[in-house]
Amino acid sequence: MENPINSFIVLFSVVDPIGVAWLFAAMTKGTERSAQRKMALRATLFAGGILLLFLFSGTVLLDWFGITIPAFRIAGGVLLFLLSIDMIFARHSGLRSTTTTEQAEAIHKQDVSVFPLAFPLLAGPGAITTVLLSASASTVSPLPWDTLLVLVAVLFSTLIALLYAPMLTRSLGETGANVVSRLLGLLLAALAVQYIIDGIIASFLAISQT
Repeated sequence: MENPINSFIVLFSVVDPIGVAWLFAAMTKGTERSAQRKMALRATLFAGGILLLFLFSGTVLLDWFGITIPAFRIAGGVLLFLLSIDMIFARHSGLRSTTTTEQAEAIHKQDVSVFPLAFPLLAGPGAITTVLLSASASTVSPLPWDTLLVLVAVLFSTLIALLYAPMLTRSLGETGANVVSRLLGLLLAALAVQYIIDGIIASFLAISQT
């Protein structure tokens, strides 16, 4: 069973509530606070719905496509490691970024809660992969309630960050947000490497037993 603290660190790092809050504040600049709060809540709920879908049906999808858990852990570890590199160097990741046209459209939209906030910023490929990896490592039966609790904790943290986005951006600024992102990226890199190592070991054990 995976350590819930590790699961929380990985998912929190991937979702990056502080970084997303900074983007949310920029996209909703000039919007009434009541509208911002509604968008923050709606985005969190939509992102939660997407991640819950993969949490409870992810292993079924893997079985359907004939993908083993060790293989997915290796692939997921590589994906998260690439994301961590972008975080460490404070770069916009292709795993959760939007095109210039999409960014311009988002700025002029009255409601950015579903796109691009819920997807791909909050519930992007990295977050989906993390949820699937945590669920596959869970030994809680029949449902991965430990992973569910981690997901709820991260979503709650995200909601708080979005609700107080203007205050966070004023307090931290872009430099402060990048510093936090780099620290989280370093932790994510180490845990991603551990995912890859665990996947390789499990693959060799499976091969040796056949």
